[in-house]
Amino acid sequence: MQREWKASYQHKQTAGQKAATEKKQTAKPEPPVSQQSKLCPAFGRCGGCTLLNLSYEEQLANKQKRVTELLKPVGKLDPIIGMKGSPWHYRNKVHWAFGTDRKGKIIAGTYEESTHRIVPINSCKLENETANRILCTIRDLMPSFHLTAYNENTGRGFLRHVLIRTAHQTGQVMVVLVVATKVFPGKNNFIRVLREKHPEITTIVLNYNDKFTSMVLGEQNTVLWGKGYIEDELCGKRFRISPHSFYQINSVQTEVLYGTAIELAGLTGKERVIDAYCGVGTIGIIAADKAGAVIGVELNKAAVRDAIGNAKANEVKNISFVCGDAGEYMEELAAASERADVVLMDPPRTGSSEAFIRSLSVMKPKRIVYVSCEPETLARDLEGLKKIGYRAKKIVPVDMFPGTEATEVVCLLGRAGN
Repeated sequence: MQREWKASYQHKQTAGQKAATEKKQTAKPEPPVSQQSKLCPAFGRCGGCTLLNLSYEEQLANKQKRVTELLKPVGKLDPIIGMKGSPWHYRNKVHWAFGTDRKGKIIAGTYEESTHRIVPINSCKLENETANRILCTIRDLMPSFHLTAYNENTGRGFLRHVLIRTAHQTGQVMVVLVVATKVFPGKNNFIRVLREKHPEITTIVLNYNDKFTSMVLGEQNTVLWGKGYIEDELCGKRFRISPHSFYQINSVQTEVLYGTAIELAGLTGKERVIDAYCGVGTIGIIAADKAGAVIGVELNKAAVRDAIGNAKANEVKNISFVCGDAGEYMEELAAASERADVVLMDPPRTGSSEAFIRSLSVMKPKRIVYVSCEPETLARDLEGLKKIGYRAKKIVPVDMFPGTEATEVVCLLGRAGN
């Protein structure tokens, strides 16, 4: 889950898989889920909340059935852990695309499922409400500042996307304007007006992306106001989140997910732990309090820089980070007769690699905790781990993405006979 480079697959996922997680409690109770579809004009078009027509209890039952069917050959599943309280407005990372309708009016919203046709919206039942309000303001301000929306067909226009990240615990808000040209008419006045209308914004970043691509963010960031990042607290630790950082988008359920993973790891304070696919180091830093030493491995350089900074900020001294492919690094350790007591692995949606699984057969850790965002590839990898002597001891589904069909799963594996 903590992989910056995981973003490289996001354009390949369906909108239903993309729709994920964040929580914002409201004083006024939400109507029953079965009524929500009537309140969302985009339901059935954008594909983001495919289960909006079901009650939350029905959603959980459907997800339990699906993961049970996929994973029953490898082990018995615990009941799925759903969200307590309201399962709405949980998504702390919100992205809208910008364009124009047939009359030339600027529109903003999500892509229709499996297309790049924009479904105009004003709010979303899954997304942070503050983010939705800011996005509407940006859309409405554009004409008066003579800012044009990007046209994918012609490659012309200024604003392609807006990405907003909100910190659940600290309340900090980052606005990322994704533009196709660096010429920004009325930039200073636009930023001033936007901040006046939304004083909750803590930083604004300009991201330059002029490529013909499905990727939302380009590589170049320019900080227009603030620090260029936000910070959030998770499981008692503080983490820096930059525009490209991978960070779980349902903060409430992330604490449940990580808490479950660390509990299953059975740490006593003496173990050597490898946190594979560690991203910005969240789960490894949280686990370090209960481990002897932790090594985080991540391919993305920017994520590793963030991970090192996060460890320093939290004064965690028994963790180190390696920038490299997790499978290759594990093979190097295995070749050098290095050992690990526990391996935490949180691979991308495509699952783990054969090289990584081979390295586990040599290193023979006592326990493996596999955190999966795709039960289908988890089922495949569990079969591969079974061949090298590991069995699923406990399988716990966690609902990270209410309203969608996606489910995360935490699995504890141990060597057969132990």
